[in-house]
This record gives sequence, structure tokens and C-alpha cells, in this order.
Amino acid sequence: MPINKPRFENRDRSSLQGPRINHRIRVPQVRVVAADGSMLGVLDTHEALRMAREALLDLVEVNPKAFPPVCKIMDFGKFKYEEKKRTNEAKKRQAVVELKEIKLRPKTDVHDLEVKINHARRFLEEGNKVKITCRFRGREITHPEAAEKQLHAVVDRTRDLAIVELTPRMEGRNMTLVMAPITKATQGRARPRPSAQPAHDDAP
Repeated sequence: MPINKPRFENRDRSSLQGPRINHRIRVPQVRVVAADGSMLGVLDTHEALRMAREALLDLVEVNPKAFPPVCKIMDFGKFKYEEKKRTNEAKKRQAVVELKEIKLRPKTDVHDLEVKINHARRFLEEGNKVKITCRFRGREITHPEAAEKQLHAVVDRTRDLAIVELTPRMEGRNMTLVMAPITKATQGRARPRPSAQPAHDDAP
């Protein structure tokens, strides 16, 4: 009865990076883990290769520093696919956080404020930080409580998505605060609140 050639032989010639597989494993003996995770013990490498070949799988060196090296019988193509998928997911989680700015006025009307709040919510949902800037003109700066009221309205409407990272402060003729999206790391952190009373729909 003809012996089927292992489907991994061609891959051995092209797979020059990553773990050693199949006939690239040169040591005389290896500790073998079966495809189902059970331990098969220390076997001659040629015997481990035979077992992988008969299962139409690959012998993959998973711990080259052990003595003898630990190898697992597995589908190497599937292993590489899942490894790439995990790497891509990790990159998504490490996406660069941007600081988005939303500008208000102490007398921003209710409709425009609603639009600004929706923008803030979208930025936070995308994982970005949001800087809220309330800009004073002329004698408006003599009434900072109006700006605090606007900032507080934004904070109240985004409490399910964000924490206040930097509380309201004056920067020249602007009052600003910074909000950060809620993550596992920030979930238990206290949420500072501006000192003004909440804004009402009839606010100027």
C-alpha cells in the first residue's frame, strides 16, 4: 500500500520564520503533545513525525528551550491563521487615542448644545478623548458660571460613556475640561463634577 506523502513537506521549504515544523526539527527526541492536548511523552522525532503524517497534521515545535523540546501535533495553517487573527485584534485594542475638541459658547442655545453633545458621544464611542472648550467673548468672562453650566450639561449627558479626566479650568479666555472614554482601567475611578448647577432646557 503506497504511503501518502505528508502535506506539510512543501511548507517546510518555504517556512523559514516562526517555529520549526516537521523535518526542520533536527533533534533526535521530542516531548510530544497530541492534537487533543494529551501528553504522549518523549518520542523519537521520526516517530513523532510519522504520527503527525498519519493524522494529516504537522509536528510543531512549541517550546524549543525545553529538554527535550516540546512539540505539538496540530494543523499549522490553522494555527498561523488564529495567531494572525489574535495579533490583529490586539492591534485594534491598541488603537491610538485621539483628543477631539468641541467648542461651545456660554450662550450656546439648546439645539446647538444637543448637536455638540451628540458629537461628543460619537467621539467617546470611537474610543477618543474629548476636550470641551467654552470660549468667552467680551464681558462674558465675568460670568464663568454660564460656561460651567454648559460644561456640566455635556458631562451629565455623557456619564454613561466617559469620566472627567481634567476638571474645568481657565485657559486664557477659555474654560476647558477633558473627558476620557470609560475602560476597564477607569471603570472604578471617581467622576469629578463641575461645581455649577445642572443646565436646564431654558438656559440662555
